[in-house]
Amino acid sequence: MNALSWKIRRHAKRQGVTYSFLFMKADGDQLRERTRLIDAGEIRPVVDRVFSFDQTREALEYAEKGHAKGGKVLIAMT
Repeated sequence: MNALSWKIRRHAKRQGVTYSFLFMKADGDQLRERTRLIDAGEIRPVVDRVFSFDQTREALEYAEKGHAKGGKVLIAMT
């Protein structure tokens, strides 16, 4: 991952911030801990684009085609 993220880490360093990958798995305890860190402002996820639930197919196509370069693609459930 270091090789893949060298550009963004260099950019982050110039901005005086740190950048790291967090790997997730479907684990309730891990998800609760990530939520706590986000709510506390200790980590800030990068969001590329938000799609409505009705746009799920478009969201998947967007992600599969590699358009999401700067962050996560989210599907809103509301």
